[in-house]
Amino acid sequence: MAMEAASTSKKERRSGILQRTDVRAGWGLLTPAGIVILAVTIFPIIYSLFMSFNNIQLTTNGFQFTFTGLQNYKDVYSAPLFWHSVGFTIYYSVITVAVELFFGLLIALAIQNVERLKSISIIVMLIPWALITVISAQMWGYIYNGVYGVLNAILQGLHIIHTQVNWLGQPFTAVVSLMIADIWKTTPFVVIILLSGLQMIPKDYYEAALIDGANAWQSFWNVTFPQLRGSIALAGLFRILQAFGIFDLPFVLTQGGPGTTTTSLAMLGEETLFTNLHFGLGAAVAISTVILILGACLIFLSAFRGMVGEEAQ
Repeated sequence: MAMEAASTSKKERRSGILQRTDVRAGWGLLTPAGIVILAVTIFPIIYSLFMSFNNIQLTTNGFQFTFTGLQNYKDVYSAPLFWHSVGFTIYYSVITVAVELFFGLLIALAIQNVERLKSISIIVMLIPWALITVISAQMWGYIYNGVYGVLNAILQGLHIIHTQVNWLGQPFTAVVSLMIADIWKTTPFVVIILLSGLQMIPKDYYEAALIDGANAWQSFWNVTFPQLRGSIALAGLFRILQAFGIFDLPFVLTQGGPGTTTTSLAMLGEETLFTNLHFGLGAAVAISTVILILGACLIFLSAFRGMVGEEAQ
């Protein structure tokens, strides 16, 4: 018995040593990634927060910091352009994300039910997403051009319009044009996530629904949608993060115009920080944008919390 106890004790010590070795190896592997995350994510946020509480002047000796407390935030929140940018960013994000989720679900269901040429369908569908946003924006700029644009030529050929329309020069059409370009580019991203979710649904569920006499709509509502809610929440969360930080598309297509109609929070922060060199104000805009994005994500997750919880059960 004593020998067995000693052998068991040795095994436990050996197991403990191996466990500690694995833990140290794991931390060693994670350390480089953690340093990179701190360097490119955490540190810029903390430094921006520090900058937002200071009046920063560029001098011959470098940057001169003067602590001003919440003055930068007061100046930002008292500016009508800031609240206009907040309003534009919110309704732009809500509409584009909702439309992308709707069309993304329809396209994912269509691809899922295609037996032939499924791979080709996925490749063709991914082309808009694969394009660099600046290139995509330039392409849409040629389409929307009021003089030689393809859109005007098509609509005039169909006798829908009779005169040239400056799509990016009028407030309403400029916003709608931006939304269409964004939806065209990023809907494939939603499709990929939802298509992955559809692949995970067991076929037995559909066979059981068919045996119970469910039609196509009942099968979708009672089988597909409940199993897909987690994927919808994930796609929506990623798209909210992207949509609230929209910059490159309006920067190339409209430069924030006409006037300030399509000026997003990201564009306002860039103009304040890099064009006007108001570093403290720009940092305050950036921190306010981060807070707005976090709030939007929390609201979205709260709306889907019950659905995701039910799916996980």
